[in-house]
Amino acid sequence: MKAGIVGLPNVGKSTLFNALTRSRKAEAANYPFCTIDPNVGVVLVPDERMYVLQKIAKTQVVIPAAIEFVDIAGLVAGASKGEGLGNQFLANIREVDAIVEVVRCFEDPDVVHTMGSVDPVRDIEVITTELVLADLDAVQKRIDKSQKKAKSGDKEAQAEIALLEKLLPHLNAGKTANVLEVNDDERKLMRLFQLLTAKPVLFACNVAEGDLATAEQNPFVRQVADYVAHHHDAAYVPISARIEAELIDLQPEEAKEFLKDLGVDDSGVSALIRASYKLLGLETYFTAGEKEVRAWTIHVGTKAPQAAGVIHTDFEKGFIKAEVVSYEDLAKLGSIAAAREAGKYRLEGKEYVFQDGDVALFRFAN
Repeated sequence: MKAGIVGLPNVGKSTLFNALTRSRKAEAANYPFCTIDPNVGVVLVPDERMYVLQKIAKTQVVIPAAIEFVDIAGLVAGASKGEGLGNQFLANIREVDAIVEVVRCFEDPDVVHTMGSVDPVRDIEVITTELVLADLDAVQKRIDKSQKKAKSGDKEAQAEIALLEKLLPHLNAGKTANVLEVNDDERKLMRLFQLLTAKPVLFACNVAEGDLATAEQNPFVRQVADYVAHHHDAAYVPISARIEAELIDLQPEEAKEFLKDLGVDDSGVSALIRASYKLLGLETYFTAGEKEVRAWTIHVGTKAPQAAGVIHTDFEKGFIKAEVVSYEDLAKLGSIAAAREAGKYRLEGKEYVFQDGDVALFRFAN
């Protein structure tokens, strides 16, 4: 699963990507389009639960969950008509599963804003407009392609045309696909259209170094918060890309001290990674033994055999039962034996839907 980092030029996308990946893979410079080809990085998902399980399991090995981030070229007004690197931007964003949109929420005369002033809601709407226009074009093309089949009585094509014709006036009104009211069948069908505005969005509010401790009071962040409150499938996280750039080369203890001096416990990157993981519809279950504690990534709503299949396809094919205890119960009771005694350790069958934080052991037939 991939989250694409997008935004106008010069808002801190590449700096943030470098911070997330703890690297200097992406060029960060004070001019538009310093990113041309997308940078891709795998990011570990911070999860303190793993270290509690590590003590219980008495192991030295901890393997966290991971997700992929893609740093995509900056977008400008007119991208849907090919302005700037528009066509490339839209093609790259089509390949990701969720959008992390970096929004500039700081004043700095030394950093050029391509639109002349700082206005996060205007910037969000510029990008939204370009994505809506690209979706309109895609919807119209799909209608043209499917009409002949629909007229010949093809039921699937008729259902497709009905949804596309519902989407057309909605997008024409400047609204995104993810706020269109649809039933479950229509939602499944819409996934096939690969619409850009159907993707869930997280806004990374890039604040100045001195504003991170009081980011929620930042007037620009408050504007984004108000915008998010009225838009479905959106969330926001304040972050300081500049601080992140300074943390890349520091050891964990040095980084903690640095942040403490700024009056914060976390730079915002951990919160952003966790929010992106959630945005992608992902959750974690654990296996914990003397060999290792490991986080396994599954989609929300995954049943036991499919959860087992994430470890190995043989586990899914030969699934018999899952031995399961919740992280909260195991952490409170301190051992598998104590969880068993307390009746918190249980056997679950094929219909069991895994919950975030479940600790599992699978029984399967070879």
